[in-house]
Amino acid sequence: MLKPNKPMIIVFLGPAVLCYALVFLYPTLRTTVMSFFAVESVSDSISKWAFNGIGNYKKLFLMPFFLQSLKNIGRLWLAGGCGVMFMAMIFAVALTGGLKGTKFFRSVIYLPNVVSAVAMGTMWINYVYNSEYGFLHNVLSAVGLKALSGTLWTSPGLLFWSMLAAYCFGMVGYHMLIFISGIEQIPRDYYEAALLEGANVFQRFAHVTLPNMKGVIRTNVVMWTVFTVGFFVWGQLFSPVNLSNDTVAPMNYMYEIVFGSSSSATTVRDTGSGAAIGVILMLIVIAVFFATNFIVRNDDAEV
Repeated sequence: MLKPNKPMIIVFLGPAVLCYALVFLYPTLRTTVMSFFAVESVSDSISKWAFNGIGNYKKLFLMPFFLQSLKNIGRLWLAGGCGVMFMAMIFAVALTGGLKGTKFFRSVIYLPNVVSAVAMGTMWINYVYNSEYGFLHNVLSAVGLKALSGTLWTSPGLLFWSMLAAYCFGMVGYHMLIFISGIEQIPRDYYEAALLEGANVFQRFAHVTLPNMKGVIRTNVVMWTVFTVGFFVWGQLFSPVNLSNDTVAPMNYMYEIVFGSSSSATTVRDTGSGAAIGVILMLIVIAVFFATNFIVRNDDAEV
């Protein structure tokens, strides 16, 4: 048996480990430590940090705006996640069932993912939700719903749901491809056996597809959680001037208190609390990861 070549292992792994430590590990550790200190500016030297214990965390959970941001990503994760996963699964099953033009439809559904979020959000705001010439206005007018066609979809009461619909539209294709990759790994013998037993399309989905997709479903839920806690650009697009209760997410609030992005007033910089927000978001992802691993057991069929 060949002995491992330790020098070669070090040569090949060294750069990757170094990059990982510098780009990911060090910033994570520094941010975690910073969250326990009172820090005004992100560029302040460590000598200017004042130990604050869990004061930053206490402060955040007493701020209504931060609590509203958590509520918003909670709604985004649950309502948006259910809608995205449902549509992604439907498209994945349809495009792996022998439908003609599969490659074309996969490309079309995935297309929004290759478009910049800024461009996509601008398109929805100006050409879909516009109450005078937008797509919804024209469609509703064409079917006789004149009163509804004049709805201001970006008004305070509807702003969150309009933003959610636009964001989810662009996310379906990404999760669809993950589902497709999982379905294509299921042996075709399983479906042939189900057909011989007289199972219809719904029974095949319930007894063949879903039981063999647990690992893929878990991956999609974790990835959706990562995207949700990192939700930022869309909130800035739908509320470009000042933070709004309807669109604020923790990342928007963190950017506000670290860099002061609002134009309405001078914001007091609080980088320590911003670091605490980053730690909270990290803990949310870790919690969802372990929860999904516990709830969705990895007992897929051997392939």
